[in-house]
Amino acid sequence: MQRRMQNITAAAIACALGLSGCGGADDFAHPANLPHQANTTIDWRDQVIYQIMVDRFSNGDPTNDINVAPSVPGRYHGGDWQGVIDKLDYLQTLGVTALWISPVVKNTEEDAGFASYHGYWTQDFLRPNAHFGDIAKLRELVDKAHAKGMLVVLDVVTNHMGQLFFYDINGNGQPDDTLFGGGYSHSCLQICDNPGRASECSADEKLYCSKGKDYLERIIEWDPEYDPRGVQGWTSLGFSGPADVRFTDWPKSNRTPPPRPPSWFNWPDDKAWFEDPSWYNRKGRVYVWWHENDYSKEFVRQQETTGDFPGGLKDINTDHPDAKEALIRSFEYWIEVADFDGFRIDTVKHIDRPEIARNVRGFWGDFTDRMRAKAKALGKQNFFIFGEGFDGNDELIGSYTFGGADGKGKFGRFDSMFYFAQKYRGIDTVFGAGAAAAPTKNLECLYNSRTGRNPTDVWCQGQGYAAGPTYQNTPHAASADGGIGLAPSQVMVNFLDNHDLPRFLFEKSNAGVLHAALAFLLTWDGLPCIYYGTEQSFAGGVDPKNREDMWLGNPAQSLKPFATDHDQFKYTAGLIELRKKHSALRRGRVEPKWSTTVAGPRRDAGIFAFERVASDETALVVINASAQPSEACAPTNEGGACVKTSFPGGTVLVDVAPGSDGKTFTVGGDGSVTIAVPAFSGRVLVKR
Repeated sequence: MQRRMQNITAAAIACALGLSGCGGADDFAHPANLPHQANTTIDWRDQVIYQIMVDRFSNGDPTNDINVAPSVPGRYHGGDWQGVIDKLDYLQTLGVTALWISPVVKNTEEDAGFASYHGYWTQDFLRPNAHFGDIAKLRELVDKAHAKGMLVVLDVVTNHMGQLFFYDINGNGQPDDTLFGGGYSHSCLQICDNPGRASECSADEKLYCSKGKDYLERIIEWDPEYDPRGVQGWTSLGFSGPADVRFTDWPKSNRTPPPRPPSWFNWPDDKAWFEDPSWYNRKGRVYVWWHENDYSKEFVRQQETTGDFPGGLKDINTDHPDAKEALIRSFEYWIEVADFDGFRIDTVKHIDRPEIARNVRGFWGDFTDRMRAKAKALGKQNFFIFGEGFDGNDELIGSYTFGGADGKGKFGRFDSMFYFAQKYRGIDTVFGAGAAAAPTKNLECLYNSRTGRNPTDVWCQGQGYAAGPTYQNTPHAASADGGIGLAPSQVMVNFLDNHDLPRFLFEKSNAGVLHAALAFLLTWDGLPCIYYGTEQSFAGGVDPKNREDMWLGNPAQSLKPFATDHDQFKYTAGLIELRKKHSALRRGRVEPKWSTTVAGPRRDAGIFAFERVASDETALVVINASAQPSEACAPTNEGGACVKTSFPGGTVLVDVAPGSDGKTFTVGGDGSVTIAVPAFSGRVLVKR
């Protein structure tokens, strides 16, 4: 009986997950007329974002554990929305105020032995990923987070679908992985190029051995290389025009044509849906990231914006009016049904070309404005939209924050971007390299470029930083209109690591470096984003090793699951609490006061000092990113002058950073002050 019940349960779960042929287009209802949190008093500069990979955070509901393999990094492990609900008290203790959760839509189940636990392989834009729960459970998560004063941001993918079809290049109706040509053949190796038997070969055979070895052609019909003409049909007889697109019908792995939307979605019967090949660009896989600098910029950008994402993820033609409308209406639905407070949007730079045509509305101009309008219609304000531009090119990524105007009028784009330029040019170079750390002036230069401050800075120009502003300095929309009422340049989302990069501690030999980097992250302007497990000293390598199970704790550091009694958790929570207590650290404008332009052991090695100036207070932050005790003062042979602040002479400043010694510093008559900072640490100084 027990085994029979287990089989029934497994069958029911399989049906819910879409792993078998059950349910049609109307197999779920629209939970209509649910209330929405207004967010009228929200200021996104006050938020601390916490990124959660749902499958790896907490397993609260074992009834949806199907196809799990917890010991295999690339498979589902069992985390779900109930698990996040169960740990809201933990997150509240840490102090985070906004949860960024992984995509919620139904995915293809697996591909090439890897599972879709991350959520980025969409199969259906309207149904939920039942590995995590149902729509009611998702809404419960958002409502309970709201009740604890937390906002919830949804991870959104609009650029591509999962691997739902293949290019039938040879026309045989099945997905092939074939080799054409001889390569270096056995007879060439053993006879023609064997001095002892070469006389047996004719001149023609020898010609084949010298030339034929260079002809070896691989064609992967799931994931062929990019072709600007579109993927072409081909056999050994030649080309035959565009390759046929064939959707698979493999319900056990959710690899079927996307089902039509339910009747309540009101999608016209005479319009196609995502099973229509014309809704995809069909040009094959981006390959230019291999030796990217060898290609022209234009060719790189053409591939990035029209090519399939590596792994066979099929690129949606977001210029197709029906595909665009379907995507927009799908994510309007998710705002309405789940009451999300914002979107983090994946693969932003793979859609549109605002770097060359700012006034071409494109997909993002319509999508972002429609999301704001939907929020407004639901009575929501301050709906935050930030994008992922996985690129260190600050000007390229910044272009997605500029709005434009066309014949229809003005339009907006992104409120903010996930700040990869700062990660690559600032955090990775300044923090963690000891005596070889890059000058801290790099952090100041990034700020100058972003805002347009000090465009004639000679040192920054010499290092290739743009004069700026590289990010828009005016809001896209007022809060009352569904926007956030803040300029993109004010609300960049700053981070140390994420699910696509190695953990910060994986690349740093000294755990103290993390303290210095966190001090910067949580006192600098913009929104700090903490990747789950940072507060537990997780140190995994590249994907998927950087996606550890939170519920297992950190055995390498002898830390129990969700432990709150150790130094790393307390330090992170302390910095978050400090940010909450001091408005200057959240909303104050930045005034850089000291940075280094020379690397190596000096009196001011690793020092970056800046003021955060708000209407009610000023805070002076002094970070030491080096492995030596340093001061915000020049070496003696350079005059020995120390940092000059905006505080009046005689002001006593006290260090309020978590775990600090509470040391005080008195400002001199000219505003200068000598501030000593221990290695890999920071001081936050406010008026006593």
